[in-house]
Amino acid sequence: MDSAFSFVDGTLNGFIWSLVPWFLVAAGVYFGLRTLFVQFRLFPAMLKAVAETPKGKDREGRDLDEEYGGLSAFKAFTISAASRVGTGNIAGVALAISIGGPGAVFWMWMLALLGGATAFVESTLAQLWKTKDADGNYHGGPAYYMTRGLGWRPLAVLFSVFLAFTYGFVYNAIQTNSIVEAVGGSLNSDSMQLKAIVAAVIAVLTALVIFGGVTRIASWTQVIVPFMAGAYILMGVWVLVVNITEIPDMFAMIVGHALGIRQVAGAGVWLAFTQGMRRGLFSNEAGMGSAPNAAATATVSHPVKQGLVQTLGVYFDTLLVCSITAFVVLLGPAVDYGMDDIQGAALTQSALADSVGAWGAHAITFILFFLAFSSVIGNYYLAQANLEYLTSSKTAMTVFRLVVIGFVIFGAFGSVPLVWALGDTMAGLLALFNIIAIIPLGGVAIKLLKNFNEQRSKGVDPVFHRDMLPEIKNVEFWDGSDPVTRRSAEDRVALRKEGKDA
Repeated sequence: MDSAFSFVDGTLNGFIWSLVPWFLVAAGVYFGLRTLFVQFRLFPAMLKAVAETPKGKDREGRDLDEEYGGLSAFKAFTISAASRVGTGNIAGVALAISIGGPGAVFWMWMLALLGGATAFVESTLAQLWKTKDADGNYHGGPAYYMTRGLGWRPLAVLFSVFLAFTYGFVYNAIQTNSIVEAVGGSLNSDSMQLKAIVAAVIAVLTALVIFGGVTRIASWTQVIVPFMAGAYILMGVWVLVVNITEIPDMFAMIVGHALGIRQVAGAGVWLAFTQGMRRGLFSNEAGMGSAPNAAATATVSHPVKQGLVQTLGVYFDTLLVCSITAFVVLLGPAVDYGMDDIQGAALTQSALADSVGAWGAHAITFILFFLAFSSVIGNYYLAQANLEYLTSSKTAMTVFRLVVIGFVIFGAFGSVPLVWALGDTMAGLLALFNIIAIIPLGGVAIKLLKNFNEQRSKGVDPVFHRDMLPEIKNVEFWDGSDPVTRRSAEDRVALRKEGKDA
């Protein structure tokens, strides 16, 4: 097992992650400048967009069924949040600090702030080039904009294969692995019997949900993610209150170590930087091309709206939930940093127990179980969306679902370092493939943003029609067939006053 970890983390990840951070930073700076830092400038619009429903109006301005057209922006947000908010926030952040030191937290924040622009671009593009299945559900993502926007089908196929493997198999193994670690920490047991029981429970629950389709997935995540994340945030806030006098020094340690001002034994600045980037990407997925698959499922009146929603998802994940874990760990007992004693969920458990009492460790186990399980469901959906791009075979889908369940079981028995190292390998490759695609397509997202802002300046709710930008080719929908993409009577009046009827 040690030799496998050395090869994956040392050889593979050593090469891949010598490139990925610079790609992520460059993409974030590039898109931030081109969008005039949309990730900050349109924050109020993000809050408004996430609350919208697919409720549309017909051509006479009459309200239609609020459930028309499939998933709301919020439901699509929760599907992507389900894969984002999970072990990466609790176990992953602890792992980053354990290896890279407190400075890793700073670089996670930087990746989120820069990556907000990248998340906006990739999800906006996914909305533009989405398609619809026989049941009326939207689908889309990097494979679709690689094919329709760039004409790069070989890259689209390669990306889809990697994403289906990563999210269906590797990432789901990580979720189970973290659940087992947390349960074992609560019960003070590392027995094979315990691992087998946890694996069986997760496998059965996963099977029950993934054979139920995307609507059931959305229903599960819509309930689980906000509730459990909220409970976790409240516990974190309590830790901050209890340790309020130590907060200034904690921030000084985070920034000082990240910039090399304060040295931490066992973890240098470069280690902090790479670990922050790795865990940040695993957690918020900005630029990795996974969230756009969920973003494309939403029924919205303008592609930019879902781009804004997914940017908000990055902030929610990293700046809020991940930060809570970081604060809990850094305000807890002293940590031995470096590669010699790698810890994940167990570190968060012990730190929380130190601040609030022994019940805190059990609370983490409870919350992590549900967050990780929701991540399994969210991961599966993202993998399924890319498998559907590759094949429509029902047999292939059934086999894929069974293999997913197999990896859920496998994760219970793998070592923590190896499982996470495999996740880093796949995340890095996906990010490279996706960034290579969205850089040349960035101009399209800029045009859509300009169109969005022009309509807002007229005081109307932005609605996109493909005829507005006829130079963009291979757009299958956005033809006004969805009621949500038609003007309300109020908007038409407002535009007439501007001298331009909708």
